[in-house]
Amino acid sequence: MSASLALARKYRPRNFSELMGQEHVVRALSHALETGRLHQAYLLTGTRGVGKTTIARILAKTLNCETGVTATPCGVCQTCQDIDAGRFPDLIELDAASNTGVDNMREIIDNARYAPTAGRYKVYLIDEVHMLSKSAFNSMLKTLEEPPEHVKFVLATTDPQKIPVTVLSRCLQFALKQFPPERVAEQLHKVLSAEQVPFDAPALRLIGEAAQGSMRDALSITDQAIAFGHGKVDEQQVRQMLGNVDRDFVWRVLDAVVARDAVALNAEVERCFEHGLAADDALAQLARALQRIALAQPVPASVDAADPDAAHIQRLSQALSAEEVQLYYQIALHGRDDLRLAPDEQTALMMTFLRLLAFAPSNGAEPAREATPANVARPETPLAPRGRGGAGEGAGASPYPASHASAPSPSPQPSPTGGEGVTRTVDATQASAQVTSTGSPIPSGSDAAPRRDFDGDWLKLVSLLPLAAMARELARHSVLASWDKGLFKLALPQDKRPLATQKERLAGTLSEYFGRAVKIEIELTDNVGESVAVRDNRVRDEKQAAAEAAFMADPAVQVLLSEGGGRVRAGSIQATES
Repeated sequence: MSASLALARKYRPRNFSELMGQEHVVRALSHALETGRLHQAYLLTGTRGVGKTTIARILAKTLNCETGVTATPCGVCQTCQDIDAGRFPDLIELDAASNTGVDNMREIIDNARYAPTAGRYKVYLIDEVHMLSKSAFNSMLKTLEEPPEHVKFVLATTDPQKIPVTVLSRCLQFALKQFPPERVAEQLHKVLSAEQVPFDAPALRLIGEAAQGSMRDALSITDQAIAFGHGKVDEQQVRQMLGNVDRDFVWRVLDAVVARDAVALNAEVERCFEHGLAADDALAQLARALQRIALAQPVPASVDAADPDAAHIQRLSQALSAEEVQLYYQIALHGRDDLRLAPDEQTALMMTFLRLLAFAPSNGAEPAREATPANVARPETPLAPRGRGGAGEGAGASPYPASHASAPSPSPQPSPTGGEGVTRTVDATQASAQVTSTGSPIPSGSDAAPRRDFDGDWLKLVSLLPLAAMARELARHSVLASWDKGLFKLALPQDKRPLATQKERLAGTLSEYFGRAVKIEIELTDNVGESVAVRDNRVRDEKQAAAEAAFMADPAVQVLLSEGGGRVRAGSIQATES
């Protein structure tokens, strides 16, 4: 390994074939070079370390290579070697951050008239061009639009919004992409293998995430990791260097949230700060984990079997509902914002974790939770595995485990109606394609809902229920197969299977509406009758057809179509609400 050259400089791509991640730019420039359709000015935009300067230098080689104008410069001629070494006189690099004035632009304009010294073209590379003054931009407009034939401009910027539109209109623009962590890790694998430096594959992924899309940053961090690790890139040492939490930290946190274990969460926070780890990174890792869990729920194939975290993702995607994952993701994001406002990072992290226990998603129909008075003992509830939507339901329920309550009390006895103290059950038989759920506990005494009878009209009932969001969609797409007292058997189309996760919310709303416990069984089938959704679509289509027929039958419309040469634009006829 060279001790005098940083990895970012040593492994800078020297031709288009070595350039990775910017295939759209390579393709456009290669075709332009091969066909001779060259533009006078190019604008390269993108974040730091994605290849803007590299592409400009490669373009200079393609234009001035001694073998001719080509998309594949030889790399061995004197011109190519001079460009790689940074001493080619006809490649003029200007840092606009330190040359912002009109005088600097006037010097470029004056020199552009003269022929190249050693090559075919003079290539002006103006980096961070958005930092030029307004007068400097105005002074270069004419030359940028109609430069001498031997001049090419390459402008590079990280903030294209600050460039005047008059300049943008004179350039071909290419937006360079950031590098995903997987692509960065792949490139680092090649670099470290060539350098014969021992490394751990998970460490490369950590560096890829820390680089935030910049290949130059990734190579610089790798240089630092090699020095920190005494000649090797080790996962634990990289975590220590970056201040990252360990791999299993977020999974232990989420397991504690599922178990409603505040003691375990407190222990994780203390362990985090004992090792000097960053709270911001802890919450960032939590948000990334929740994003992967959220994606795994509707798209199980997104979980790579070779991923060391695959088992955790699959397990938690079953233990948490989609609403909970989305809620926890938002809590993690807001927790990062709270870091700058909190008294200290440990307090901010602990409060964020306690929010994960204190809040649970609502279906919009149940009343807001009320605080339980201090002199009223909370009922102790068993810590059963949480199904989808089964967390934190019921008024007055403590968000924390009953084992940590100040005064434990005996569990209430079930009422004869089965409404009080009902335990949710999950049918594990998948082959029958049925899911069964009980309703929510029924309020007792004066607060109980009035008992109602069901007349068998499911379509009418759905319109009366105070449902919200996904629970409403489950009711709208279901058809009542049969009902008997407190048991409703619903048929749901196979393609609406994800809605079955809302069965408990629908059962709870039905229980409140009828004033007694209601169970729901959902059968997934392809032979479903007319649901509320199907009926609404049919009525809408009938109204639309009638509106189009009435419009086309209008005598004035017929005259316009037949004699005036008019036509009806598709989709322009809309039925009115009656």
